[in-house]
Amino acid sequence: MPEERWPAWKACIGGCMKVVIETLEKKKASIIVKDGELYIMNSLRRIMLSDLPKLAINDVIIYDNTSALFDEIISHRLCLIPLPTELDLLNFREDCTCSGKGCPSCTVRYTLSKEGAGIVYSSDLIPAEESWKVSEGKIPVVELFNDQRLILEVEAVLGRGRDHAKWQPVQAPGYRFIPSITFDPKDTDDVKEFIEELPPGLVTMKKDSLELRKLEDLAVLESYIDTLDVGFINIQKDSTNLQFHFETDGSLTAEDALQHAIQIFEEKLDTLSELLQKL
Repeated sequence: MPEERWPAWKACIGGCMKVVIETLEKKKASIIVKDGELYIMNSLRRIMLSDLPKLAINDVIIYDNTSALFDEIISHRLCLIPLPTELDLLNFREDCTCSGKGCPSCTVRYTLSKEGAGIVYSSDLIPAEESWKVSEGKIPVVELFNDQRLILEVEAVLGRGRDHAKWQPVQAPGYRFIPSITFDPKDTDDVKEFIEELPPGLVTMKKDSLELRKLEDLAVLESYIDTLDVGFINIQKDSTNLQFHFETDGSLTAEDALQHAIQIFEEKLDTLSELLQKL
């Protein structure tokens, strides 16, 4: 089992739950939470969807567009392109010292100029500073034919998912209860026959329990149990032990998304505590 991570999260909820990394990749992660509270995980899920900020294109100036798509369609496609986001380097425009005028601390600018037959990709967005180069460069924007051209300039700013979906860096955050799948040892022969009906490798048989190959395969196992009317296998789900999983669009790494979501969660708890003390 991977080592335990993010002790700050444990501290913010009283250290009552154990958080273990199951998988941690660049754009997706899953963690195992033991002895936790369901409302905490749901709060984290909602923060990822609505409060976690990211960089996205908000203003588009099109100087020339002779492609087959209207300016509005191209603008919409540009706004949904994931942009690399360094939350420690950027301010929200309304909080910036430039008073919303659009300085390098709150605004990232790109230009795009392409002419002739070919597909315009997200990688054709040229940043004012190389550090903001688009990492998801294979996203098609529009196809140009013959001597068609597209020339534009854009500005990207920080925003939150609650304001627009283009500012939502995390997709499909959710959780699954970790099941306990048991059987009476006297039914071992029946269980073995049942396992032979399952897809190969779906479960591993222990002395008096079954272990799933992957937690997301539980629905498959349950469908076989229902179809074959199996009564000697017992599945129990514990809401205090679960797997939390999510993916990002590439604007933030999975680890950064989780770290910043936890930080926002802590800040919300501190604010709530201050408000309660004033009552």
